[in-house]
Amino acid sequence: MDAPSGEHPRAPPATSPSRPRSRAPLPRTRVRRAVYSLVAVAIVLVVGTLGFHAIANVGYVDAFYFESMLATGQGPPFVLVTDEAKLFASVMAFVSLGSVLTSVVFTLGPIVSRMWHEAAERVEREFRTVEKELEDRRRAP
Repeated sequence: MDAPSGEHPRAPPATSPSRPRSRAPLPRTRVRRAVYSLVAVAIVLVVGTLGFHAIANVGYVDAFYFESMLATGQGPPFVLVTDEAKLFASVMAFVSLGSVLTSVVFTLGPIVSRMWHEAAERVEREFRTVEKELEDRRRAP
């Protein structure tokens, strides 16, 4: 199905003023960003779980629990015994918390930015309306 001339093929259909504007489906880039973010966090969780299982000699469930607590900024849920496990936990705390925060910003950043710009435009329109009303009052006798 070809788009009418002058319109971008992926542009949302124009809406008439009488019809309320419906939300368009999420663009592929937003979905792709969310998938990349989830994959990055999953990779960090798998690496951390396997690392804690191998280095700290804990079961997989305890290793996953430990890593997920580090990734969410909760801190270690139990004391590690060996120095190697403590060093690994220190590195994984930075990596996992950083990956979670980066994923949140990477996924939600464009959405928050758009909301910010829309709010700024709305405030600017209101400011111009008030400014015009004040100018009209000054001109009135």
